[in-house]
Amino acid sequence: MSIHAFMARYKEVWEAKDSDGFAALFTPDGRYHNTPFQVQDSPEARAGYWDRIKLQEDISVGYEVLAESDDGGIAHWRVGYQVASEELFRIWAQSTGTGLPERRPGDPLPRMILDGVLVAKLAPSGLAEEVRIWWHSMPQPA
Repeated sequence: MSIHAFMARYKEVWEAKDSDGFAALFTPDGRYHNTPFQVQDSPEARAGYWDRIKLQEDISVGYEVLAESDDGGIAHWRVGYQVASEELFRIWAQSTGTGLPERRPGDPLPRMILDGVLVAKLAPSGLAEEVRIWWHSMPQPA
């Protein structure tokens, strides 16, 4: 699998909210660094992390491959989604370190935008040995 095929599959499993499909993108001991300080290094850890995607609705993933090598590459990715639960909104606020934006009771949950970069090292089988992402998110402006 090339970085192009990896990103096409990454898009597919995100939009389908497919935790097992996400875990299957990796070698059994593959590592997914969702931040510089957190790593999911087993199929169970990767699927468990990806389960939070199930709290997103109306997901749209786009990407552009920036660099390609024989064993991986770099891609820029963008995601838009509707926050589907207060739990996901709290997870987002904690992960960004900015706290919860002010909302009045009854205000709808926001649509979010994520923008990031992914660096992948792929095994000869095409499965990912290591993927690192750096990203930022914000509510979509009204």
